[in-house]
Amino acid sequence: MKRLISPGRLAFFVMLMFVLLGLYITTLYKLQVVDGDRNYEASTNSIMTKEPVIAARGNILDRYGRLLVSNRNCNNLVINSDEIFAQDNPNAVILELCNTVTSNGDTYIDELPITKTTPFKYVDNMTDLQKARLDAWLKANGLDTDATAVEVMAKMRSRYDIDANYTAEQMRIIAGVRYEINIRYIINTSDYIFAEDVSINTITALMEANIRGFDVQVSYIREYNTQYAANILGYTGLMDETEYKTYKSQGYPMNATVGKDGAELAFEKYLHGTDGEAAVTRTSTGVVTNTVYTKEPEPGDQVYLTIDIELQAVAESALSTFIQDMNTQRKVDNQTLISNGEKDKTVPLITGGSVVAVDVKTGEPLCMASYPTFNLATLSDDYSKLVADTDAPLFNRSLLGTYAPGSTFKPCIALAGLSEGVIGVNTPYTCTGQFTKYEYAGYAPFCWNKSGHGEENITQAITHSCNCFFWNVGDLLGIDRIDKYAAALGMGESTGIELPENVGQVSSPAYKASTQSGQDAEWFAGDTLQTAIGQSLTGVTPLQIARYIAAIANSGTVYNCSILKSVSSYDYSESVYERKPDVYNQIKADKTIWDAIHTGMYGVANDPSGTAYSTFWDFTPKVAAKTGTTQTGTTANDAVFVCYAPYDDPEIAVAVVVEKGGAGANVAAIARQILQYYFNFEQSTQQIESELTLLQ
Repeated sequence: MKRLISPGRLAFFVMLMFVLLGLYITTLYKLQVVDGDRNYEASTNSIMTKEPVIAARGNILDRYGRLLVSNRNCNNLVINSDEIFAQDNPNAVILELCNTVTSNGDTYIDELPITKTTPFKYVDNMTDLQKARLDAWLKANGLDTDATAVEVMAKMRSRYDIDANYTAEQMRIIAGVRYEINIRYIINTSDYIFAEDVSINTITALMEANIRGFDVQVSYIREYNTQYAANILGYTGLMDETEYKTYKSQGYPMNATVGKDGAELAFEKYLHGTDGEAAVTRTSTGVVTNTVYTKEPEPGDQVYLTIDIELQAVAESALSTFIQDMNTQRKVDNQTLISNGEKDKTVPLITGGSVVAVDVKTGEPLCMASYPTFNLATLSDDYSKLVADTDAPLFNRSLLGTYAPGSTFKPCIALAGLSEGVIGVNTPYTCTGQFTKYEYAGYAPFCWNKSGHGEENITQAITHSCNCFFWNVGDLLGIDRIDKYAAALGMGESTGIELPENVGQVSSPAYKASTQSGQDAEWFAGDTLQTAIGQSLTGVTPLQIARYIAAIANSGTVYNCSILKSVSSYDYSESVYERKPDVYNQIKADKTIWDAIHTGMYGVANDPSGTAYSTFWDFTPKVAAKTGTTQTGTTANDAVFVCYAPYDDPEIAVAVVVEKGGAGANVAAIARQILQYYFNFEQSTQQIESELTLLQ
């Protein structure tokens, strides 16, 4: 009979079991007897916590995929209040922590709105959030909200047991950190990130000095890869109490970073990722011994804007160069006038301006430049100075500034007059240099050409910008029909842009009555006449003007605007969103009407008698344009200029507004630079695509 297991094999397995049992007993003896005390101490001193793993925020790119805003890894110091106050002298620890950070070239966060040196007083630029937090602290500590800064500091010295041996400045340092810790308990807000983006040198110095009371948190900081489009891109920051109420339901932790302005805020839902979670084990001294990811973070999506950052750069550069050169010359001229005793003839300096370009076939903004502007990378450092600047660099003039469009409004009146049949494309009108219909009532305004333009039809009147012609058309139309067509073209209406905008208004009896009283609120024929040439109470944004001109260029399609072109997943593998053109309104008019308007605007740039001929006579492709000069009540008018190109197949529409810039023709050169870049870039792109096709 054959045996199932040979004696040799059986003996081998028995010996193997004894060996394994011996190893087990030896290991167990070592763990429990030899190293028992040490392992017991380590186990009792180890602390395991669940900590969030910050998800990377999505990048922001331009329409061609150029990186505008991205992330950079950074180390933040987060205050561990339990560890700080477990020490014998927490105030000394705080002071040493602050001094070590600053001595290594980093800064810590202290939002207590009281000056850092004596005599203590409230800071001049206290924000609403700082005021609300301070009021909450005052109430919690039994002080009135009108308490002086000195009273607050005295309360803090006693409240936080700050020894009298500390100098006033040292006391202020300690109080600032204690306040930041304290206020988070009072209003239950986010963790106190003591210092952001600290250097390795700082962390090393803190470790070498054995300073305890903080944790190092790996995070991300926004990095700006362009110095342009500051008003469009926006910035990020930690949530405040109001924002937390909004984002709490979306699963945001209290210490989340969110968009505060611009595209960062508008597209927060795409850009903000989902934080992960890790189980972190530390020794009693804070040394991390183990990290296990229990939930992987999900990065935010990649957001593509409609703007072309290179076109944006050209627009900002052209605008700033023009304004700075003009102001330099005006300073010289004004000084000469003053020296000659003609101070009343001096011209005020230009205070700002805007350039907007849109895609005629989609309504997408290609650039929105505002002057003056600022640097996003240094915004936190420059904020106080920027807020105090009377020229308002933080003010986005492209979307929030409202201006009278002046004579650039005349194509709208031409469309209304021709569509309503009050004039025909060949209806003549003789301009004598003065509109005398209401002379009997004491109102007889002069055309800008007081000698008169003679007999003109609608096309010639657009080319020569004849005020008398359009006063006549506006008078025939009446204000209600003027307002109807202005609204149809998006003037005084929301553009649909995702960023904050001022809707503005077109002059109307209702608006006048709402802003004035008594006899001043009455609507007169003169109000209608001035509205017809883009003045009176009309105030619209540069984006609205650009959208309106794009609609004129494409014969009546008014698009809603958006700066969001598309969204893709963080690894670019999936399309999350793709924008399609969105029509706001479609204006139906005969081709003969559009041809008359287009031909008139063509003459502005190409006829020797046109007001922009000197700028565009040699430009290729051909341009259609309109100049505008609007009265501001000073010796310098606002300059407005609009154009589109190519004339025979429009692609791009541009609007330029310069405050106190003078005549509209003055700023036409700014638009020319934008068109030059646009068409040169378009040709180079086509050439590249052609070469790639050949290579395939």
